[in-house]
Amino acid sequence: MARAPLPIRDGLGPDRIRMPAGQPSVTVVDYLLGQHPGEDWDTRLGAGEVVDEHGRVVDHTTPYQPTRFVYFYREPAPEVPVPFAVDVLHRDAGLVVVDKPHFLATIPRGAHIRETVVVRLRRDLGLPDLVPVHRLDRMTAGVLLCTADPALRRPYQEMFEKQRVRKTYEAIAPALADGEFPRTVRSRIRKVHGELTASEEPGEPNSETLIELGERRGALARYRLRPRTGRTHQLRLHLNSLGAPIVGDNFYPEFRRRDPNDFTDPLRLLARSLEFDDPLTGEPRRFESRRTLEY
Repeated sequence: MARAPLPIRDGLGPDRIRMPAGQPSVTVVDYLLGQHPGEDWDTRLGAGEVVDEHGRVVDHTTPYQPTRFVYFYREPAPEVPVPFAVDVLHRDAGLVVVDKPHFLATIPRGAHIRETVVVRLRRDLGLPDLVPVHRLDRMTAGVLLCTADPALRRPYQEMFEKQRVRKTYEAIAPALADGEFPRTVRSRIRKVHGELTASEEPGEPNSETLIELGERRGALARYRLRPRTGRTHQLRLHLNSLGAPIVGDNFYPEFRRRDPNDFTDPLRLLARSLEFDDPLTGEPRRFESRRTLEY
């Protein structure tokens, strides 16, 4: 996708609207006022903050442009602040590695816009081009790799796509009375778009996790998880399938809603480390979280 004609502001890029064909509108403003009346177009137009896809400022006389885009800044709805910091583990000219806290989303999406790793880092580090090259769930903490130079995105993204990154996670879950460890769990995971939870179903496995047992403490244990694949909620599902759902998991085995103001019961899942051979230099690299999981 081409770069947006408006710059990143306060960590956020502009929104855009496509002007469809077949509209009776004479001007761009006619269309915006008619189809999106809830927006404060007068203020944006007065500030010169509505532009077409070539960066030309839109005013009340700008002719309607069917199939083209108009860009503008939108103020997100208020969000509950996540009271935990994003810690920087490594930063160089193009690579930023951070220690993501629980409860903070990786990228702007849905109800989580400003309270995301991407928006915080773009704003706080002054890096408008920063993007993650992989994802961590909002409820998962730990090591997250980002690039700050668009030219570097593809090489690092391909590491993950081609499974050239060695990932180690930790989880706190019930201690199993039986079962041998280490053990490999394979299953077929299905995630339907729009549904919050994923499920395991019969068929050819498309996910694989090596699970190792660490220390036991009463009824709970610390597990090391080494996924070979990266399916949605894979680690949660694989531990749950053994009868050991992760402590703090509100999705499995049964979904329960969380109070958005409650930050006291995180999912006890941590992306402990990432290891890989740097795609640019070939140098072995390893990054490890400084966070701990509490029982």
